[in-house]
Amino acid sequence: MKNTLIKAGVIAAVLAMAGGCATTEQLAEVKTMASNAQSAAAAAQSRADAAMAAANAAMEAARSAQSSADAAQSCCNDQKSRLDKIVEDMMKK
Repeated sequence: MKNTLIKAGVIAAVLAMAGGCATTEQLAEVKTMASNAQSAAAAAQSRADAAMAAANAAMEAARSAQSSADAAQSCCNDQKSRLDKIVEDMMKK
């Protein structure tokens, strides 16, 4: 993203110069455009980094929840087996 915006600024500068003699005002405008593009790219990268951190935190929370659910299911399975055995023993008597 950052490289694309910078390339766009460079292309704009080249086109401005290719169109004829560039004035100081035109060069300043191109520099401003490139600077703005660079700032936008940095902001986008910052937001992408924050989104990645949030996604990683969500993944860790999901893994923790899955682990808890697996433990609860295991406990339920153990209890069911015990109850089944108790009922079976009672039926034999």
